[in-house]
Amino acid sequence: MQGPRCSPALLPVGLLLLLLLELGSSGVLHMLAVSQLCKFCDLEASSCSGTGTCSSNCSITSICSHPSEVCVAIWRKNETGFSVETLCHDPSSLLYGVQLDDYNSSTCVMKEKNSSTGTAHFCSCSEEECNDKLLFTVDPTPLTSIILVSLLPLLVTAAASAVMIYSCRVHRRRHLRHIWERNIKLHKPKGSGLDCSNACAILVDDDGSDSSSTYANNLNHNTEPLPIELDLLVGKGRFAQVYKAKLKQTTSDQFETVAVKIFPYEEYASWKNEKDIFSNTDLRHENVLHFLTAEERKVEKQYWLITAFHPTGNLQEFLTQHVLSWEELQVLSSSLARGVAHLHSDRLPCGRHKVPIVHRDLKSSNILVKKDLTCCLCDFGLALRLDSSLSVDDLANSGQVGTARYMAPEVLEARLNLENIESFKQTDIYSMALVLWEITSRCKAIGEVKEYEPAFGSKVREHPCVESMKDNVLRDKGRPEIPDSWLRHQGISVICATIKECWDHDPEARLTAHCVAERLSELEDEQDKLSSRSSSAEKILEELKMPIAVDIPEEEVKISQIQNVIAVDCSMTDSPQGDVHLEGVHSSRTRMYL
Repeated sequence: MQGPRCSPALLPVGLLLLLLLELGSSGVLHMLAVSQLCKFCDLEASSCSGTGTCSSNCSITSICSHPSEVCVAIWRKNETGFSVETLCHDPSSLLYGVQLDDYNSSTCVMKEKNSSTGTAHFCSCSEEECNDKLLFTVDPTPLTSIILVSLLPLLVTAAASAVMIYSCRVHRRRHLRHIWERNIKLHKPKGSGLDCSNACAILVDDDGSDSSSTYANNLNHNTEPLPIELDLLVGKGRFAQVYKAKLKQTTSDQFETVAVKIFPYEEYASWKNEKDIFSNTDLRHENVLHFLTAEERKVEKQYWLITAFHPTGNLQEFLTQHVLSWEELQVLSSSLARGVAHLHSDRLPCGRHKVPIVHRDLKSSNILVKKDLTCCLCDFGLALRLDSSLSVDDLANSGQVGTARYMAPEVLEARLNLENIESFKQTDIYSMALVLWEITSRCKAIGEVKEYEPAFGSKVREHPCVESMKDNVLRDKGRPEIPDSWLRHQGISVICATIKECWDHDPEARLTAHCVAERLSELEDEQDKLSSRSSSAEKILEELKMPIAVDIPEEEVKISQIQNVIAVDCSMTDSPQGDVHLEGVHSSRTRMYL
């Protein structure tokens, strides 16, 4: 069966001109205005393989006989090759049993159809000679469609996971950057003889970690130990010794300075507990000592923990050697609170679940001071993960641990509430309060600064036993002294009120670490605002250069007023609560230049 053909015969050029002259110019314009100009050839062999873009290779152009006709092209594949047929056709009628449906297009896009002559590709269009250029598109096979549909849920899940991970990282970095920028303004050492310029301290705990941490963590520790050379003994504790050491680079003579904590073979349990605590990536925080790796040194019969090295030493040594400014007190105390809050928290800043950890041996000698004068917690040999799978018996077997001087009353009395894991956190809060007292006692903002003494000072022996501390803390309800002279400074008054709430005899009355961190952070922000206002005023006064004396009366602030100002609702959960707003400026007679 053949398709319809154009009714007028194909005209030679000369005869076509005579016909046009006879019709006249108006008739020609009428014909050209209403009829389509298309390629019109019989069925011809073609080299077009049915992919991409092909030409019809038709040399005959015809004016369709009826205005409703459009240009059509048909491509077929047979046993001997390929063929192309071009013609005019009215889309209202079937062509080889096929209904044309895309004839309003300006291009001729081929589509596979089942015709009366077999499978063929049809295209139709309504522009001049538009059926000369044939466009083939590859439709997805049913198998491809099935695969795409089946993979769609996985792709959506993967995309959602990627977005969540990215959001978590961005949120954490912004949080750390905010803390870092806030501390940078306060971390500049004053003229108090602080020496924090040791060039060997190259390892830090935040996103600015030195390359040595990556180098150490990328080595295969199961096959060979790290190339470490012990340099200097810097500390000695009950279970281990700490050395300053050189981590050598394998490709050069350069090295990085690290700290190596060495346990003898008989202290395997202590090494393993600290290794397991450190190995949890959720522990990573700028105020927690940065862990590199752990090793079993069989030749030396030792167990090693390799961490970042901080040449400033521990907080006890630092307080012994330095008197602090008010700004340095803020940096040390707030960074300590942030470190403990991170340990105790059951959520990461991005909201992901984290297993809370209690230190159980917080004291000034277990806290390191970094180059920027922030604190970082170390020595997790007695630390405990408060996993929900732990039973009361498991917790009971943890024993009465810690350093007697810093033990909370309920620990000394061995009456810890084992059915409430918050009880363990509350013991850390008590110990942290004693450390905050030690830091405050060395700040020149309190007035007369005495030589450094640990909490309870000379009231007990240098290394008191549990029974001695029971007499002092339980029987006498003793706490380190807070003289009235300390309370004359508004900021110190806030810190002292916080300390008192943290060492309360009733564990449930103590603040949470998160609440302490929030309170000290708000105190820093208030001081920043006051400093900013003061700087702006001084700049204006200096520019005007008009000296006049102005009396600013000193305001008396009572401790009860301060406590009312800082009163916040701090529950015993690690959720962000509580704000501190300080009003007024404590000042004395000042000469200004206007």
